[in-house]
Formats: sequence, structure tokens, C-alpha cells
Amino acid sequence: MTKLSSLAEISKDVPALGYAPVGGHAKRSLDILIAVTALILLSPLMLFIIVLMKITDPGPIFFGHKRVGFDGQHFPCYKFRSMATNSAELLQKLLQSDPVAKAEWEASQKLRNDPRVTRIGRILRETSLDELPQLFNVLKGDMSLVGPRPIVDDEIPRYSHRISAYKRVRPGVTGMWQVNGRSDTSYAARVKFDSYYVRNWSVLLDLRILFKTVGVVLKRDGSY
Repeated sequence: MTKLSSLAEISKDVPALGYAPVGGHAKRSLDILIAVTALILLSPLMLFIIVLMKITDPGPIFFGHKRVGFDGQHFPCYKFRSMATNSAELLQKLLQSDPVAKAEWEASQKLRNDPRVTRIGRILRETSLDELPQLFNVLKGDMSLVGPRPIVDDEIPRYSHRISAYKRVRPGVTGMWQVNGRSDTSYAARVKFDSYYVRNWSVLLDLRILFKTVGVVLKRDGSY
């Protein structure tokens, strides 16, 4: 596999690709086949997580956050809820009182020591199990197994002209950013990874990223 962490070769502009999602029927067929198989195999684990959450943490089991998808359309990105129900309030208070946390948030839109995350939510995040419900997004056609990490509207300016590349694909459950350092990688690098992926998509590239994702999840690289 081409060295994915080399940013020099992936900083070129992305050509116009029309209005069909990159990968077409081949990518969609692979998505459905793997997503259905994964849901069947992982359903006992997902049921266990649901029961555990009900016992330990009152509140909704699932969380659907509005994200930007293919062609700029919005969709609810599903996850097991890993944050407190008053997470927005907690984040606002933290950013107002802690300049270091504010700088970290502005740089990556993530916090290593996030006070919003529940006890079981932290475990789900460290193991990436919180993202299992996104398999339903894949079946619905909102997402692909592999693609750019789904973003919110506030992140669009950070993509600058490369937002056109992001909108040419379905966002992914995993992708080049996730297998190349994840939260330890800068946001600018993440944008370039997305552009590279659009220009160089192939079924083989998707399969390589999926296999590499397994190792990243098991080692918990860059997950928080």
C-alpha cells in the first residue's frame, strides 16, 4: 500500500468528479455486503452494550448528530451515546474557563480529557465500539464503510477549496485519517488525506484501509 502518511504527494487539488458518489455500484455493493455481515456477527455485542448502558447510564442509547454527507446533504450520524446529556453546556463552560482546552478544541475539534464523556462512553470510544451503529448509516446509504470522517457545518471552512472533494464521496465509518494517527494527526493532514482518497479510490484501497482499521482498533491508536 502506498505510504499513506506522506502528505507531500497528497496536497494536489482534486478534479471535478461529477455528481455520482465516487466508487459507484462497486463500492456500494461492497458496503452492503460487509455491513450486513458485520451487523449479524456483532449483534450480540451491540445488544450487550445496550443493556449495559441502560443499567449504568440513564438517557438515550443512541445519538444522531447532524453531519454533512455526499453532495453537501445532511444526515443523522448514529453512534452509541458516549457523552452526558448536557454535553453542550459542559463544553461551553470548559472552553470559557480553560484556554489550553480551547486551543486543543480549535486545532482538532477533539479533547483528550473530555469532561463530557461518560465512564462507559470512554470505554466505547477507546475501543471504537461507539461507532458500530454507523453500520445502519451504511445500509441507508448515508455513509460508506470507507471515506472521509463525517464533518459538521462548522468544519466546512477548514476544508477550503478541498470541500468539493469531500462532497464527492459518502463519509466513511473508517478512512485514511483513522488509520494514519487519528486524533494524533493534525486537521490539515486529515483534509489532505481526504483529497488523496478521492483522487485514488479503488476497491483495493478500501480493502486495505479496512484491514488496517482492524489493527488500529485493536491497538487503540489515537482513540479518545
